[in-house]
Amino acid sequence: MNKEQLKRMHEGKGFIAALDQSGGSTPKALKAYGVSEDAYHGDEEMFEKVHEMRTRIMTSPSFTSEHILAAILFENTMDRKVEGKYTSDYLWEEKGIVPFLKNDKGLAEEKNGVRLMKDMPQLDDLLERAVKRHVFGTKMRSVILAANPEGIKEIVDQQFDVAKKICSYGLVPIIEPEVDINIPDKAEAEEILLAEIKKHLPEVDKPIMFKLSIPTKPDLYKELMDHEHVVRVVALSGGYSRDKANELLAKNHGMIASFSRAFSEGLTYQQSPEDFDKTMLASIKSIYEASIL
Repeated sequence: MNKEQLKRMHEGKGFIAALDQSGGSTPKALKAYGVSEDAYHGDEEMFEKVHEMRTRIMTSPSFTSEHILAAILFENTMDRKVEGKYTSDYLWEEKGIVPFLKNDKGLAEEKNGVRLMKDMPQLDDLLERAVKRHVFGTKMRSVILAANPEGIKEIVDQQFDVAKKICSYGLVPIIEPEVDINIPDKAEAEEILLAEIKKHLPEVDKPIMFKLSIPTKPDLYKELMDHEHVVRVVALSGGYSRDKANELLAKNHGMIASFSRAFSEGLTYQQSPEDFDKTMLASIKSIYEASIL
């Protein structure tokens, strides 16, 4: 584990840029960027287009460690290069930004009010490659759709089981049991989620992180931040607009952003380099300000 990166993630000011849209969400990300589905044919061309988008973001003058602590990458992005270097090496060596990798393979069907992560039979191979590519940590998402104690227990148990394996490779897992922001019992689900997470904390003896929906009750997750092995607690935007996500995040002291769609909101391939960078800098500064309170 890179100790300099660990110190930066634990103590640094800033937020995480999530650039990890996978196969299922890539068309939507490209459409928001102004690239329609008839502009590419097949997965390879699609991934080439999205890598061009991510490269433009990462190489932009405003994408720097002044405001951004880390970036989360999709597996396909990790295996590609930016300006002649593998993406993780480019981020750290050229930008001073810590690289993470999305390691889950999507969501299973809903059961007990949750969607668990799909099985990951190739996880060991992926983690070996992540170490080889100098990735610092990983991120894995599952979703809570109701305040169902049985389902939430299952989701937290699964997250921590996989996190143990990730830790065994010297990587820092980001545990992400997302609570859907639109469910009527969101606040209750978050209380159940916190209780289940706390049951697992006594067994944690290596650095971990959490990525959670911005809670209905401000500072609900503050006690997680105080655990000796919790590097950071970060927030997902979950479908909120950037302005709304920033407003809610600012009420949660010590919680920082890890936004994807909200981060890239307003960016299009048609923009000139100057307009593209200006738009992104405004986004970066607003998210940064909400993350340092």
